[in-house]
Amino acid sequence: MLRIPSPTGSLLWRSLRTYQIYGANTDVGKTIFTTLLCKTARRHWRNEETVFLKPVSTGAAEDADDRHIHRFAPGTVTKTLFQYDLAVSPHLAARRSNHAIPSDDALLAEISRFAAGQTSRDAGWLFVETAGGVHSPSPSGSTQADLYMPLRLPVVLVGDSKLGGISQTISAFESLRMRGYDVETVLLFRETQYQNHVYLAEYFRERHGIPVRTLPAPPKSVDDPRADALLMERYYSSSREPSLGAAREEEDVLHSILLHLDARHQSRLARLDSMATAASNKIWYPFTQQRHLPTSQILVIDSARGDYFQTLASPSPSPSDSPAAGPSPPQPPQLPPTISSATAPPVLQPSFDGSASWWTQGLGHANPSLTLAASYAAGRYGHVMFAEAVHEPALALAEALLDGMAASAACRSSSGGSGGGDDATDNNTTRRRRRLSRVFFSDNGSTGVEVAVKMALRAARVRYGYGYGYGEGEAEGERGLGVLGLQGSYHGDTIGAMDCSPPGVFNEKVEWYRGRGFWLGYPVVECRGGRWVVSGFPEGTAREEAEYPSLSAVFDVEAREARGEGRAYEEFIRRSLEELVARGRRFGALMIEPVVLGAGGMLMVDPLFQRTLVKVVRQSAALFSRNGTIDPSAVDEDKTAWTGLPVIFDEVFTGLYRLGRFSAASFLGVDADISVHAKLLTGGLVPLSVTLASESIFRSFESDDKSDALLHGHSYTAHPIGCQVALESIREMQRMEARGDWARDAGGAKKKQDVPSVRDLVWSVWSPDFVLWVSQLPASFVGGVWALGSVLTIRLASVDGSQGYKGSAARAVRDALLEGRTGVDEPQWNVHSRVLGNTLYLMAGQKTTPESVRRVQDLLRGALLRVQGPGQQT
Repeated sequence: MLRIPSPTGSLLWRSLRTYQIYGANTDVGKTIFTTLLCKTARRHWRNEETVFLKPVSTGAAEDADDRHIHRFAPGTVTKTLFQYDLAVSPHLAARRSNHAIPSDDALLAEISRFAAGQTSRDAGWLFVETAGGVHSPSPSGSTQADLYMPLRLPVVLVGDSKLGGISQTISAFESLRMRGYDVETVLLFRETQYQNHVYLAEYFRERHGIPVRTLPAPPKSVDDPRADALLMERYYSSSREPSLGAAREEEDVLHSILLHLDARHQSRLARLDSMATAASNKIWYPFTQQRHLPTSQILVIDSARGDYFQTLASPSPSPSDSPAAGPSPPQPPQLPPTISSATAPPVLQPSFDGSASWWTQGLGHANPSLTLAASYAAGRYGHVMFAEAVHEPALALAEALLDGMAASAACRSSSGGSGGGDDATDNNTTRRRRRLSRVFFSDNGSTGVEVAVKMALRAARVRYGYGYGYGEGEAEGERGLGVLGLQGSYHGDTIGAMDCSPPGVFNEKVEWYRGRGFWLGYPVVECRGGRWVVSGFPEGTAREEAEYPSLSAVFDVEAREARGEGRAYEEFIRRSLEELVARGRRFGALMIEPVVLGAGGMLMVDPLFQRTLVKVVRQSAALFSRNGTIDPSAVDEDKTAWTGLPVIFDEVFTGLYRLGRFSAASFLGVDADISVHAKLLTGGLVPLSVTLASESIFRSFESDDKSDALLHGHSYTAHPIGCQVALESIREMQRMEARGDWARDAGGAKKKQDVPSVRDLVWSVWSPDFVLWVSQLPASFVGGVWALGSVLTIRLASVDGSQGYKGSAARAVRDALLEGRTGVDEPQWNVHSRVLGNTLYLMAGQKTTPESVRRVQDLLRGALLRVQGPGQQT
């Protein structure tokens, strides 16, 4: 099996100062400035190599920039990776050539390989010069500013000294800044007529603290090549053999530029080396027992792009090994030998973000479209008051969410199944009969859940005549108004959300926790030994487990229901509810996480059980009402009003395509009265949550008394930045779905339905062959596995009997992934993941490529075999 290449990482070595030369436009003098920098570096850092790299060049080879450097900065190592004959934009030149167009990943890999090779050549300076302007296209068509983001090279920006150059230079800077580039200095030619350098020097100094350095403009080009070369030779000679006066001044400018760049390089390294220690002393980490957190285990993240962090990989060398800073004139530097690549690996390594940064990432870190959306909203609004006001990002987002939920329900209905009688069975009536019609904004999933609970409890109180508060003085846990849910569920860290979950490790030591509710047991779905199994049936259902030919067969809930598989569930649920009510328990809501319980251990619940639970609750209005009768006003012709109990779906984790669909509710064939969404809502860029509600829930708060309103909100409610980013995120994922971007599995093949009669019930970015392989590892090692959408979950068998969040069986695999892969012929990289007790989970993004998934699967396969040990391998 062919090994998949390692991902490309940031180009940072202790021994090699690497800078990227960007131009504010084409023909601003990038190569001339680079030539001057190379000449000066050669002169003042004599014990080190100076290297020039041109990734992409267009035009005649004899006129290429590497030839210019070679001629006028002798001794500089030069290299062009892709040379195209036509003197046009690289994307056009590549298309019109007779050669294969390199992908972005291939181009970045070539740059990385070349740069790594220079660390064994005593190289101290590497200048990587771009082509044209900041947004000039690469051979693939990606703009350079986007293409080179993973390398995270600090930038020397060559400004435009011509008429209009002030605007061009500032625009170029802002484009780079918005994408996370560090612009360390701005260089441009002095031009007496327009004096752009005067304005820009003050602009960058006052606003950004960035130095602007200038040099005399080169002579104008002439038609005679020999004469032109002579003019340039004279221009460069002033810095090669400086004498007193102006030439000496220019030499000092160039030298000071390099000293500044060297200092910035050393400062960056020093900060990276010290961050973990500083963080350990100053930061209080979430979900972390810091007594057991050594400084060495704190992950230092320098940047992130796509699916990968760039993390600190190598410790700081001893002071004797550190490269000396640049010299001060007039004495030349006496530097120690440069550390070879064999003993000085890259400072940073790519780390696959295996938890999707706590389940938030979908469109990739530092996604330029989301960044631009945030910048637009920040520039247009900043933040504005929202109570009794509206702005376009909030309204457009609300409309997109409601339309998306309705379309998800319509798609479900049209692909088989009536949705359990919840909504329209005819697409033409979906808009009229959609259940969710209102959007309430908050800041995070936990708060969104609290909003949902307030909505549900009020609706139940108004309809059933319950009093305010927890049981109106009745004994706690007996007749207090609570929620109905599932064992192991978890809905957030705020006090109110905690009370909606059963006692457990997350809340048992929280002083105000009260646990207001009752939580049912349920069966779970896993692949074990190559079989898809539903097990853990509730007591009294007379079954231990059921086997299915595929996960799609498990999710064909309508067919299973028609076969009568849900009757045992229905009897269990009805019996449980009747017993609870008989004991005086009162409920104001049913709240579940559709399909998967996240923080509870990544447990996939049998979708037929959840579907049946919702239907039984909705059919039990007489059971929940005080007098045992149904209020006629609770029934409407559209069948969109809540019945029995308000049903809350906590889709904070499972919604918005995390499991492969816009709404996880569509797997169940039933819709919620209240639905909570966060995490993927903004693609992982900024915090935002929404609570969607039906019109019947909304009307429960209508009154002439203001105190009956939903008195909830925070200062940044519906902040425009979050709303605009969320709108862009949702639209992009919907476009991806419409294009069929997820139609290929991790093997690169077009997905095939494993149940021909069932259309698109489930899909996963993870290879079904890989899931099958994991499931067939010894049961003493792997208890079960499942994959759905972008989530992969592996439950390791406990070796010491510990279960739940306190289990430790998955830690060894997590640590093996973090150790990663290293080799002399490829860059090092690893996988950063989180575990939930004995469960290891990994999440890809919605833009993760099949190649990246295969790469992670390959590493995970090795980690599992290593942890399993040779004695148990099959």
